[in-house]
Amino acid sequence: MTEGDGDGRSSWSRAVGVISAIGPPVTVATALLFYFGWARADAQAAYMGLNVSLFGYTVQDYLLISINALFLPLVCILAASVAWLALDRLLRRRIEEDRGRAVILRAAGIGALVSGLVVGVSLVLAVVDRTRTALFSPYLMALGVLVATWCVHLRRLGRSSRVPALSAEQRAVETTLILSIVTLLLFWGTADYAQALGRRLAVDYEQGVQFMPRAEVYSPKPLGIGSGAVTEVKVGNGEAPLYRYDGLRLLVLSGGRFFFLHDGWAPRDGTVIVLPDDNSVRIEFRR
Repeated sequence: MTEGDGDGRSSWSRAVGVISAIGPPVTVATALLFYFGWARADAQAAYMGLNVSLFGYTVQDYLLISINALFLPLVCILAASVAWLALDRLLRRRIEEDRGRAVILRAAGIGALVSGLVVGVSLVLAVVDRTRTALFSPYLMALGVLVATWCVHLRRLGRSSRVPALSAEQRAVETTLILSIVTLLLFWGTADYAQALGRRLAVDYEQGVQFMPRAEVYSPKPLGIGSGAVTEVKVGNGEAPLYRYDGLRLLVLSGGRFFFLHDGWAPRDGTVIVLPDDNSVRIEFRR
């Protein structure tokens, strides 16, 4: 085997290691974004008396819906992760150099106990009072699990000379279990947060419906819109009948359909008007 072959294999192994390390987090993040977008849209549609399938959202639509709300939290999480990695590298170096080893191990033990207590209390609060605490409890539990695991690893590193090292199979099982728990907790927290955000956005439509684009719908046939806030005006004649509908506000165009609210719309007793995006009607928009 030549030196070039050895270097080539080493480079390939490092590349595979990087891909395997980056791939799962990216996959989990994408799945979380999609699930957040779907859960938010589903809760928002349900609060408005609709089914989310009516909007015909695609996977890309759900991802775009979620990014707007999760952009700041994701930036904060990434920044915290960078700081965490720097702190972990510093503490591991000090343990290996035997500088403050006892203090670090004592602090790691306390951190593991406190993190376990946080996980337990958060779980109890999430089960007992879901209306107020469940929104953030899954995230606190995920953080507690990660911190506790990190503290245990630091103590294991500091006591490596007295405690037998885990085998590769044991480390793989441990990592898989921890990642599975954290992933499930993130999905739990994402669902609760997305549903709360979706319901809040539906309520916000009541206060902001007057700022939505005003729409006038023209149709050669009566549409029979049941809302009293929408007025029907006959603007054509007997030979060329034409009906105009006023009082509509554009909500969204999705899945080949126009979704309209009306002036004074409210989630309690409002009506969502759905019209096809085709040549059967003509729509004019204005402020």
